[in-house]
Amino acid sequence: MTESFTTIEYKHDELHLIDQRVLPTEYTTFVCHDYHEVEFAIRDMVVRGAPAIGATAAYGVLLAAKEFAPVFKEKGPEKFRERLGDACEFLDGARPTAVNLHWALDRMLKRLDGSGWETIEEILKGLKHEADAIRTEDIETNRTMSRIGNDIIPDTATILTHCNTGALATAGWGTALGVIKEAFYSGKHIFVYADETRPRLQGARLTAWELMQAKIPSKLISDSVAATLIRDGKIDLVILGGDRVAANGDVCNKIGTFMLSALCKLYGVPFYSVVPVSTIDFSISSGEDIPIEERDSFEVTHPGGVQVAPDGMGVYNPAFDVTPHQHITGIITEMGIIYPPFDTHIEQIRQAVENSR
Repeated sequence: MTESFTTIEYKHDELHLIDQRVLPTEYTTFVCHDYHEVEFAIRDMVVRGAPAIGATAAYGVLLAAKEFAPVFKEKGPEKFRERLGDACEFLDGARPTAVNLHWALDRMLKRLDGSGWETIEEILKGLKHEADAIRTEDIETNRTMSRIGNDIIPDTATILTHCNTGALATAGWGTALGVIKEAFYSGKHIFVYADETRPRLQGARLTAWELMQAKIPSKLISDSVAATLIRDGKIDLVILGGDRVAANGDVCNKIGTFMLSALCKLYGVPFYSVVPVSTIDFSISSGEDIPIEERDSFEVTHPGGVQVAPDGMGVYNPAFDVTPHQHITGIITEMGIIYPPFDTHIEQIRQAVENSR
């Protein structure tokens, strides 16, 4: 099966993104002509989801390189490299939590630094090739994770998911929602409950839309309904994504994930995170080291632009929380399912990644 839409597409020297701020009532494209517009698209959540942010940022580097091409010719490669490094630092500040953003920018700069300072035309061609590779590899990785993850889905299962982890959150197909789609298309009889995912309602606006596009039997629920379903034995497993995984297996994901993990731990419901290896931050020992983005209070006081709280009311609006590894059944990656002890098995993956370079 293939998607009926393309989340990220680079054509005619422009980056075309599905504008996820207006789904599901509108289907429009946001076009980035330069890296400043790419930074805005990431920061304002035109595009969101760790893998999608990484692929988008990679094309942002390409657009920056095109903009700075005259610098290369007039002031030399060192000045060009300096300007491109500044652009990457600017892009890196768009959202601090998801590690894929920094990973993709670092990969693009390594491609540049390994170019031997060729002509600017050759450099641009190489950067375009690298950005395309990041996008293509993400789709292939998602497909692989979906096949691996399908093995843990019972033939008949009721699944709960949180936030959006489908094709909209990636370069294509999806992570946790990709596993769900793989299970459905393989003939398994599944039913999905999708949390609305406050305050930006990515579950209601995006996951529900993707589930309907795929014709998967499902229902949308308020976030607070999940506890009752889990307690009453109506959920067979919870499967969701992740924005950064620490070396000990702690998973940072959309706010509300920790609460679900605690409920699953209490009632013995399997709890899985689906992430590409690029989302594992081998440099941090635990989730305590992950910076948590706090977003504008307007998202809580004016959801959808409608005021629901009194003027002047203080708001705490973290975009993510950290789920301790003790609450997690397994982490599904393209290199297999990581089970406890997470620190040992994640170290083995780190070594395998290092040896493959």
